[in-house]
Amino acid sequence: MKNISTDSLRTLVTVVEVGGFAKAGELLGLSQPAVSLQIKRLEDMLGHKLFKKQGQRQVLNQYGELLMPLAKQMLQQNDAILQQFTSENVTGKVRLGIPSEFAARILPSIIGDFVALYPDVSLEVRSRLSKHLLSVSRQDQFDLVLALNEELESAKFPIFMQDQLVWVGDLNLAQNDVVTLVTAPEGCIYRRRAIEALQSAGIKYRIAYSNADLTGLTAALKEGLGITVLAKSTVPNELNYQIQTKDLPELGQIGISLIKRTDDPGTAVDKLAEFIALRLT
Repeated sequence: MKNISTDSLRTLVTVVEVGGFAKAGELLGLSQPAVSLQIKRLEDMLGHKLFKKQGQRQVLNQYGELLMPLAKQMLQQNDAILQQFTSENVTGKVRLGIPSEFAARILPSIIGDFVALYPDVSLEVRSRLSKHLLSVSRQDQFDLVLALNEELESAKFPIFMQDQLVWVGDLNLAQNDVVTLVTAPEGCIYRRRAIEALQSAGIKYRIAYSNADLTGLTAALKEGLGITVLAKSTVPNELNYQIQTKDLPELGQIGISLIKRTDDPGTAVDKLAEFIALRLT
């Protein structure tokens, strides 16, 4: 019975996440030929090519798309086993800054599992707009920051994954063809992207309700007060209707950055950063 190399699977996942063989090599400490060799060995074992040419880029083909979620599951199991049996006694306090939509939709399950693995780590989680989280003046308030980032090629705050922005809510353009928005306050990336997209498309809009917290926005959406924009992975389960219509413009991608104040391996900050990155990607 053959065994799939977790190193090859990790290389595959990294290539896709960072968008290229060279970037993956830099992150994994491998040369580009070594990355290509890892992928070729994986393809030879599976008997299928995993990438196809799209313009100047290599993107996943149908077999690669099929393998990706399975590869992530396998890597999660691999890392969970290693953490369970070889994890050192990690202690300390981590101040985590995170946007409210991630805190509400994604964070609970991640934090629960992390605390179970590292019970001696104290977590302090505070929600802020991504703009504030990325600002220099705010960084000293946090040890680790998860934030939306529109600069997809940012050198200062590197992107570790991208997500699709989507319109969410119950669309009704019947009232004078004016789109009614519920948004976070001024400074929110979602709010600005929604307004810019509507203005570019020549669509009238008005803001009916503002709230910095996702819970408040969710309540307004459920009451039919308007529509909003969210990253696809953060749409609450109770808002399982994403608007699919040609009446509204495309919103594009958004980057997600994970910023640490320390690069010392083995610290509580480093462990939580690794844990979040693994779970989100």
